[in-house]
Order: sequence, then C-alpha cells, then structure tokens
Amino acid sequence: MFSLSKFAALGASLMALGGLAWAAAPGESSPTSVVPAVVAPAPAPAGAAPPAAASNQHLLTADDVGAYFDGMIPDAINRADIAGAVIVVVKDGQPLFERGYGFADVKARRAVDPATTMFRPGSISKTFTWTAVMQQVQAGKIDLDGDINQYLDFKIPDYDGKPVTMRQLMTHSEGFSDAAKSLIVTDPKRVGSLGDMLRNAVPARIFPPGMVPAYSNYGASLAGYIVQRVSGEPFDDYIARHIFTPLGMTHSTFVQPLPGQFAADMSKGYRVASRPASPYELVTLAPAGALATSGADMAHFMIAHLQDGQYQGQSILDAKTAELMHSPQFRPVPGLPAMALGFYQEPGNGHRVIAHAGDLNMFHSDMHLYLDDHVGLFVSFNSAGVAGATHNIRASIFKGFTDRYFPAAPATPAPTWKDAAADGKTLVGQYVESRRSDTGWLRIATFLLGQTKIVSDKDGVVTVSSYRGLNNQPKHWREIGPFQYQEVGGDSRMSAVVQDGKVIGIMTDDLPPVEELQPVSPAMSAVWNQPLFYASLVIMLIAAVTWPLAAIARKRYGHSFALTGRAAMLYRLTRADCVAWLLFAWLWFWFLSHGEKDIQWLSGGTDWIIRLIQLVGLVAIVGTLASLANAVTVFRDPARSWWGKVSSLSIAIACVAGVWFTLSLHLISLRIAY
Repeated sequence: MFSLSKFAALGASLMALGGLAWAAAPGESSPTSVVPAVVAPAPAPAGAAPPAAASNQHLLTADDVGAYFDGMIPDAINRADIAGAVIVVVKDGQPLFERGYGFADVKARRAVDPATTMFRPGSISKTFTWTAVMQQVQAGKIDLDGDINQYLDFKIPDYDGKPVTMRQLMTHSEGFSDAAKSLIVTDPKRVGSLGDMLRNAVPARIFPPGMVPAYSNYGASLAGYIVQRVSGEPFDDYIARHIFTPLGMTHSTFVQPLPGQFAADMSKGYRVASRPASPYELVTLAPAGALATSGADMAHFMIAHLQDGQYQGQSILDAKTAELMHSPQFRPVPGLPAMALGFYQEPGNGHRVIAHAGDLNMFHSDMHLYLDDHVGLFVSFNSAGVAGATHNIRASIFKGFTDRYFPAAPATPAPTWKDAAADGKTLVGQYVESRRSDTGWLRIATFLLGQTKIVSDKDGVVTVSSYRGLNNQPKHWREIGPFQYQEVGGDSRMSAVVQDGKVIGIMTDDLPPVEELQPVSPAMSAVWNQPLFYASLVIMLIAAVTWPLAAIARKRYGHSFALTGRAAMLYRLTRADCVAWLLFAWLWFWFLSHGEKDIQWLSGGTDWIIRLIQLVGLVAIVGTLASLANAVTVFRDPARSWWGKVSSLSIAIACVAGVWFTLSLHLISLRIAY
C-alpha cells in the first residue's frame, strides 16, 4: 500500500530544497496555548556560554575527527551503495577537517577532492538566498515586516486581508500550499526566467500568515527574486558578487546549466553507485536549491556565519544583522526548536545549533553551525543510496558528532506527568502534515495514503506512526509536562499545542520546525476513507470481472441473458462504469509510482497524461448516473433476486464513493497545479 514515506522522492526535493518563538522576542508571534515553558533542555540563548564539558567529551582536534569519520564513512557508503561523500569541519575561524570519500565519478574512478569537487547541496542554497536578503535588510532596501508586494512586479494575494512579509517567507510561515510541478528538470529549455517561473505558478495560501509552519520552495525563491529586483542585479550575479567573491568561494555557482569551467570538477549524481550516473539536475526555482559548490567553499561560508558575517577581513553581514538572522523568530510549538531567519534550530545537547538540510534526487546534504562553540559541520553525498540510506546516515553523523564533542551532562529523568492518560486520549486521532498540496491531486498522497495515526496506551504513552527511529520503527513518547513528551528510551522530544481541549499542532525535535502535524477533519479521516476506498475497489473489481465471466458461462451452458431493454442497458453501463473507475484508479497509482521514483516525472511535460487520466475520470463520473439508475430499476422490479438488489446497491455506493474521492482529493480540476 502507498504511504507518505513512499513519496520521499517527491518530498525530499521539496523538503530541504531540504529538509520556527512565541511572544518573547521581536518579530515573534504567539497563539494562545496551554503548553507551558520548556520542560526539557532548550538550546542556549544567544551569547550564553556553552555548557560545561562532560567527562566523556572528546577533544575536537583534526586527528580525532579524522579517526572518527574515517572509521564511519567508508563503511557506511559501501554498505549503502553510495558513490562518494565530502565531510568538512571548521573551528574557531579555520578549516579543521576536510576529506573526500569514494568517487565523484565512478566510471572514471575520479576520487572526491574536498577542495575542488563540487556537490549539489540542494536547499542549503536557501541559506545563501537568505543571507542575500539580510544584506538588503541591512542596506535598508527590504523591510522584514512589510508587504512583499511592494517589491514585486506581480501580486501575491492576501489571506483574509493579510499580506505576506519577508519575515514570514524566511520562517516558512507565509501559509503557501506546497507545489512540486516542474521543480526539477533536466532539459535547459524548461528553465525559464525566475520572474516568469514565479509569476505563472503562484500557489494558494491555505494558512493565515505567521501562524503555521509549512516549508515552501516557492517562498524562498520569491525572496531571491525580491533580492534581484531591489538590488538591480540578476540573482546568480548578485550571489557571485556579494557572497562568493568576498568569501573566496571559487568553486561555487548558481548558474544553470553548469558553466563549462566547472565541468571537470562537478561530481556526478547517482541513485546508487552501482547504476549509471544521472543527468545534471536543474532546479527551476533556483534560489531554493540550484547551488553547486565544493566542501572547501562551504567551509568559508560556515566560518563567515560563525564569525557574525566576517571572513578573513571581508564582511558579508555586520554583527547585528548576523545575530538577528541567527536568533529565534517563529516557534510553532513551545518547548521545541524554532525557526531563525532562514536557518532552523536543532537540539544540540544544550548547545545553540542552527542548521539547514538539502536534497535533490541524487545529492543529499546537511550543514550544522554550533554558534557559541564556533564549530561548523558540512556533509554531502552524491547518491541517494539503497532505500534512501543517506537520510539515516546524515542523522547518525549529526547525533554522533554532537554526542562525541558536545556530550550532554547526565540528567535525572523527569517523572511522568500526572494527567498522562487523559492527555494521551486527547492526542489520539488522524493527522496530516501542514506542508502539503491542498489544491491539487497530490492530496491523494497526503489525505488518502499518508495520514499519521496517533494512539495512546492505558498509561498515556503515545505512539505516532510517522515519527520513527533509525530502525524505521515508530517511537514511543512519555508525557513529562502538559502535552510535552520525552522519547521512551531516547532523548528526542515532542510537544503539542492544545486549545480548548483540541489539538492544533504537534511537532518533534527530530525534524526541522518547518512543518507540524495537524488533525484531520472527520470528513477526510483515513479511518473510514481508506476502508471505503479499498472496499469500493473490491466491489468494482468483482463487478468488472464477473461481467465477462458470466457471459462466457451463459454461452458455454446455452443460457440466454435474462435482462432486456432498459434493464439490460443499465446492467451493461454499470459494469462498464466499474471498468472506467478501476482504470481511473490504476492510472493515478501508476502516475504516482513514477513520481515517487523520480520528481522529474512531475516536470510539467506529463500534463497531457494527467488530462488523459482526468478524461477517464469524467467518463466514470458520468457513468455513475447509470449505476444509480440501475439500482433504482432493480429495486423496483419485484422479480429481481435479493442478491441482484444487494449487488446493484453495492455497486452504486462504490461508484458514488468514486465521485467523493475524485472531488475531495481534487483528482479532476481545470488547472493542473500540484
């Protein structure tokens, strides 16, 4: 059965292409909530001294880091069928460790060179875009809290009279519906101008601004376009002139296709190392993920941010602007990490850590900045690996590195909260992610096939089906404060916002604060929709298969068809309609299966396939009228058997269910947007 996790190829390129503080600080907003202050340790505030060293802490030296990664990475990439990787660590304004592993080109046996080999860090590109935005904020050309329409040559519609601000773009709280169409392509002809790409694909606004985390590649690219307009320089040129050049990043570019002078240094991209390399991926919304860069160049960028915008006498931001950029701005769920301006906070054993992840189809990367320790870590892989292994490898690298060099001090476990059993019942239900497509057919992946189920045992221990460990098993959560949870047997945290006894949102610090789980409306709950969906398919399949089988049996045994006239016509139209519905469902699952394997399938060149699928759906919807008429005819005929009446009614209900799913999941629409 399809599940949201099986759409990782869709989500990966969106997520970190990856991968949010209420009321206390300027620029933060605060909904009312029964959730109290932090129960578990929170990241240290800006300017605070790093926590004292624990007794099991290793010294962060080049030799120790080298021994650590040399003992981990070669075996990990070999087991996962990953071609190559680069690891970079910086400390106190200098590169501490830079090493390449495996191959940049498997066929040519070209090894990864951290100084020159270029990787595609996906959504880490956004941190360059956000840095450019803050340069323009510093210059007085962009107001973080002003309506962004003042900077655009087209209009972003208001949400209930509320416009989008740059601060909301930078914290992914502008409320856009997600979009995947034409995000990654390989044909340069499909990459238009940034302005045209944005103007022609404005997503719907589905949440009030500044309230809900919903990661948006479109929003980040909109910010890049604003930089282009207020600076008067093309986006690619602006980044090269104002960031790459002062930082000495000589092996970095946003230009697509890749300029010829970088071709010899560019790593190939692979699904797995044992298969041929894939074409160079072109990100149509370039500010969201088009960067190509080397590990050494990323060291320069990390050092600049760790030194409040300074690098070897060059300044890309002043200290005040850098500190603002790194400070919490939007915390959707109290007690968990927040979004800064473009970066997001991560749990770091009490250390202040900001980060960003990045994923294309082939390349997968992470960047972590330990602000008060003046340490940065960058890792990038040029292959997805077997079963998307890079996700777990990256998670293991960050946690292992943090625990080794910044271990947490021993802590006494908090007692179980007194209302755990009652609070657990409050959380029980079906949920969907806030980062979703609400206006197109991708709703099928979220609402029908990808819902999260939360259950609670008699002691109030909660299990969230989509919050899983490295072993891919769901984690279990024990309540230690009002709607604040600690992982059973682990150190992850989860919290919920509850208002008037109803859950508003749920998050875990295992994931970036760019999306939350939201309860599903009763009408869209998978509890009854999924059984109805599969039962309807079974009924239609039985009707479709028995139609020709019955005809064959009659012919074999010399029986005539008992129905005549209108009754016979409706019988045949009803069975034909079942065939149409089955074909409609199969075509969508076939289309989705290609999308989960390769997001380039959603490049826009398949619109004609979607229209063909929708045409089949229209035929099925019209045919449902015949199934309803057939049921009425059968029930009015006293000569018809009870089985005939039950089967005709079942088929009619199944076909009506098909109409419900088509409309509620937006499987047919005038505009192909997803």
